[in-house]
Amino acid sequence: MAAPGGPPGRPRRVRPDRPKTVFRALDGLLLLDKPQGPSSNQALQRVRHLLRAEKGGHTGSLDPMATGLLPLCFGEATKLAGGLLGQRKAYRAELRLGLSTDTDDAEGQPLVERPLPPGFMDGRADRAALEAGLAPLRGRIRQRAPIYAALKQGGEPLYAKARRGEVVEAPVREVEVFALDVVEAAGARVVLDVTCGSGTYVRALARDLGEALGCGAHLTALRRTWVEPFTEPRMHTLAEVEAAAGQGEDALRALLLPLEAGLAAWPRLDLDAEAARRLQRGQGIDAPAGQAAGEYAAFGPEGAPLGLVEVREDGRVAVRRLLRTDR
Repeated sequence: MAAPGGPPGRPRRVRPDRPKTVFRALDGLLLLDKPQGPSSNQALQRVRHLLRAEKGGHTGSLDPMATGLLPLCFGEATKLAGGLLGQRKAYRAELRLGLSTDTDDAEGQPLVERPLPPGFMDGRADRAALEAGLAPLRGRIRQRAPIYAALKQGGEPLYAKARRGEVVEAPVREVEVFALDVVEAAGARVVLDVTCGSGTYVRALARDLGEALGCGAHLTALRRTWVEPFTEPRMHTLAEVEAAAGQGEDALRALLLPLEAGLAAWPRLDLDAEAARRLQRGQGIDAPAGQAAGEYAAFGPEGAPLGLVEVREDGRVAVRRLLRTDR
């Protein structure tokens, strides 16, 4: 007679109960060196479980193919994630000339293969042609997003429509490319350093350079090297986080940056004890005399982080996001 739930003559395998993760309040940031393969959210959730953090978020997705800096925010730091999304970012990008894909990167299906321009044959690279193709892609430009993108249209990501075979009209948006420089070029292989603003698709830059050269191109590798204010980041791999989880609480907390590190993306506004007390109660205060209007990171006595505020033209300070500092 067969064992219940199993094939004849084979006993049912009883899986041992796995201990349930007990989450806790945990504040701070972790600069993850995202590996190739998982999505940004998958990487975030893995780290969140290892840290046992109740709440987590990231500051801008990397495609599964991409690697490099993915700032993760936990607890009160998630209140800063929206502001960090809009900061400048830098990438090392590798392109292959001569082949276009439907995703504009190596994960897509080939669309059309075209011969390389004469200046790119036999391992050579026409630097003048490259510069001519890159020049219109610098500065404030209008960029057509890839059809396989997380941008939503009618409440649904573009990639979902594209995967169903629907005709997708990818939006054209204004983005800013601060720097776009050739690192290496030999035949079909081109390596670029890119510094850009929020919303810029590096694979779209690869696509548009290929079209400018008349041969097409797609992105073959992408690594994010920094995100403001983390311009010289000490990144941690998933393996390092996993190892720290096995070493105990002190090892895990040593990987985290304090809330002040995330606030470094904004100019600083220092308040005295009375102003800090009123601000934490949600009461309006006056900015220090001569303080320019704009958004600031507010700090109390002894550098205690308070949150994000806006100094208005009339000199009053309005709260944007307050940070809890009582835990």
